[in-house]
Amino acid sequence: MSTHSNAHVKKVGRIPEGGGWAIHGRGTDEARASRRVANRRPGYAFIHAAVDDHSRLAYAEVHTDERAGTATAFWLRAVLFFREHGITTLSRCLTDNGPAYRSKVFNESLAGTGTKLKYTRPHTPRTNGKVERFNLTMKVEWLYVRPYSSDEERTAALADFLNTYNHDRPHSALGNKPPASRVPVTKYRVQPQPKVSPCLRSRA
Repeated sequence: MSTHSNAHVKKVGRIPEGGGWAIHGRGTDEARASRRVANRRPGYAFIHAAVDDHSRLAYAEVHTDERAGTATAFWLRAVLFFREHGITTLSRCLTDNGPAYRSKVFNESLAGTGTKLKYTRPHTPRTNGKVERFNLTMKVEWLYVRPYSSDEERTAALADFLNTYNHDRPHSALGNKPPASRVPVTKYRVQPQPKVSPCLRSRA
């Protein structure tokens, strides 16, 4: 099966250990205290996502940056994910104009998977509408669906969200059927993302 894909990175605030204001209450001493570990704010997490154009099948991972190496390693794992569902050829990938997607290493990785890279028009997110719609669903049904006590807890919940989104959740653009209804293989399920050590992150 051959199709197109859409890739994107979404930046979200990290959750401090013990939970943030969603657990402790906005403006409370506990919430303010939880925002600082060794006098530093929690920073950000970067959600790398890829969405198949035909089926809306989606794959995502949480990382500590949006550098070229991380985006490239994510792309190669996303290709394997799609192949597990019978999508053997991704002939085109649509991304924004971020530095990671313009990098030599990312372009070489797409060439290696036989994928043509196409960029969205600058400052026009609706050009990549399918992944933007997935981001909205992800925000409502995973990121902020409930309070999380840590960033690790939120990341661990991503796999369940992806499996529900891909295999159970009806999609209005697909006749109220889930994305998996439009792919040849439906047995594969995403496993919780393993914790990545700092040395591996620097290479990713």
